[in-house]
Amino acid sequence: ATGARLALHITELLNRHNAKRGIATLCIGGGQGGAMLIERT
Repeated sequence: ATGARLALHITELLNRHNAKRGIATLCIGGGQGGAMLIERT
């Protein structure tokens, strides 16, 4: 659920600031992690 929340929040910020790209980092647990890049076209 956290990943979905971050994706929606980044999308909102991209629209608000007329930005092209946004990135978020995610902790997965067990020492793992990931990153999510969202780009407007």
